[in-house]
Amino acid sequence: MIFDKKNLSNETLLDLYKRILKPRLVEEKMLILIRQGKVSKWFSGIGQEAISVGITAVLDTDEYILPMHRNLGVFTGRDIPLHRLFSQWQGKANGFTKGRDRSFHFGTQLYKIIGMISHLGPQMGVADGIALANKLQKNGKVTAVFTGEGATSEGDFHEALNIAAVWDLPVLFIIENNGYGLSTPTNEQYRCENLADKGIGYGIESHIVDGNNILEVFNLLTELKASMIENPRPILLEFKTFRMRGHEEASGTKYVPKELMDLWAAKDPVDNYRSFLYQNGILTKEHDDEIQHEIKKDIDESWAIANAEPEIVPTYEGELNDVYQPYIHEEFHPNAEVENIRFIDAISCSLRQSMERHEKSVIMGQDIAEYGGAFKITDGFVAQFGKDRVRNTPICESAVVSTAMGLSINGYKAIVEMQFADFVSTGFNPIVNLLAKSHYRWLEKADVVVRMPCGGGTQAGPFHSQTNEAWFTKTPGLKVVYPAFPYDVKGLLNASINDPNPVLFFEHKQLYRSLSQDVPTDYYTIPLGKAALLKEGNDITIISFGAAVHWALETLDKNPEIKADLLDLRTLQPLDTEAIYASVKKTGKVIIYQEDSMFGGVASDISALIMENCFEYLDAPVKRVASLDSPIPFTKVLEDQYLPKGRFKTELKALLEY
Repeated sequence: MIFDKKNLSNETLLDLYKRILKPRLVEEKMLILIRQGKVSKWFSGIGQEAISVGITAVLDTDEYILPMHRNLGVFTGRDIPLHRLFSQWQGKANGFTKGRDRSFHFGTQLYKIIGMISHLGPQMGVADGIALANKLQKNGKVTAVFTGEGATSEGDFHEALNIAAVWDLPVLFIIENNGYGLSTPTNEQYRCENLADKGIGYGIESHIVDGNNILEVFNLLTELKASMIENPRPILLEFKTFRMRGHEEASGTKYVPKELMDLWAAKDPVDNYRSFLYQNGILTKEHDDEIQHEIKKDIDESWAIANAEPEIVPTYEGELNDVYQPYIHEEFHPNAEVENIRFIDAISCSLRQSMERHEKSVIMGQDIAEYGGAFKITDGFVAQFGKDRVRNTPICESAVVSTAMGLSINGYKAIVEMQFADFVSTGFNPIVNLLAKSHYRWLEKADVVVRMPCGGGTQAGPFHSQTNEAWFTKTPGLKVVYPAFPYDVKGLLNASINDPNPVLFFEHKQLYRSLSQDVPTDYYTIPLGKAALLKEGNDITIISFGAAVHWALETLDKNPEIKADLLDLRTLQPLDTEAIYASVKKTGKVIIYQEDSMFGGVASDISALIMENCFEYLDAPVKRVASLDSPIPFTKVLEDQYLPKGRFKTELKALLEY
């Protein structure tokens, strides 16, 4: 192995040695502890430390790094106290996830490290969002994100590279090509000669680097970072390396040919660099012993500190309080001036006023810039806010949602428009596994609103008409809002954008241009989790949301003899159970009316809650009315049959007569 020290000082060369030695010695300690049964699981990076150490040494401490399992050198390179890392790995409260997630599945704003989730790919998009925030602030900062050769087959990898290329984002995409994805060799994972070639299709500069040569890594990254400050752009780096141990310790390495292990053992990044320093008189055996002694002393003392910490004592309150970031609703009251506007205009007005209020906010989506979006909601926004803040995206919902998370991490509010709520399925993973869990896992907010044009009645068929709110009400950590009136949509969308937690905001397309209402012209908010009582009566309680609220109103208008409480939920998560229980206890009968199909819908959970909490007040079984348990069809007669409008009156009268 040839080391080119260029013009690096001996002080720098020794500093790099200390940096690469520390994670190696920590790992050696961990392997002993595993054999002693004191550690349950470990993902080893032995053999590839030069990559994470070299990159971390180049980046400033306020530049974000997004590492993976085998990047211990990132964490030690940022000087995280070892006792906190040991606490994290042992599931102690002094770790970064309070025992809620293992190993390196965590982040820390204090050290500007954003850890992975097991799905791997989404963190590439998160890096895009962090880099976008840096670019908007013109601060000259670079973001580095790690992935393995296996994850380059994931769609998120390609989506993130494409976004970074199109938007000229200053991201270093780091591929650690260590030969195997768990046990699958690279020749069974891809057919291109080098993974760096994948950058060509996206117009991205790429390099192949000896990932075991600490000086080659450090020198190249120093040059690239300087050039990225002058010319912000993404760069793809393929580091050729090898992991000398199994995917995790229990896996072993029996699937690796011995001659391959021997070949890479001779390329050990620590041993070779140490020999280079010895040969050039930069490091002596005595000095080396001193360095190793100090590091091992730190390791042993830190392990003792972590080991002495008490085990976590679980409490319901402690767990549930961290699912969402605490947020006190800020009430803004409207003035007396109103304007009669459509549902769609109320959305547009809210977005416009919210973007004026929050200068560090970005709205993203397909065709939302000059075109104004599929429904023209953002028409004229580019002229007012510019293309930096109103951004057309490629058709890649997953990476766009991940990018929104990155924006949030780096201090921005992100608003994502799904062209149709149906299309969110291709962005499902980062919503339910990244946005929803980040605060619970490591107390990081996800300041993201995902707008969801939804609903039937327009003969748009199975891919443009779903009301898929139940996909998300099931996921702890998400808030779900579903207004039915222009007044509510403006106040609730404003409140959703203010809220630092992830919000799925459902907008029924059939209401966009068919419904008008007097709406205050200025900025105001409506708190999430508060239902609206639209009609009052003692006969029965009708609980609904979205377009079904208007269908219920139509039924009551045609049947004035029915005196009902009509409760518009407005927010599905959090749910206003207080209003629900109060009405049910008053009337004794309840019917829940939703547009979604029956099984597994929101109505099912509301029904169960009523049965568990109001059973003694009921005079009849709780009734649910919903669409058919089939995909939603296109032809009008089939769609009419699918939707519950034609069945509601019959079910309502039957329940009244019970």
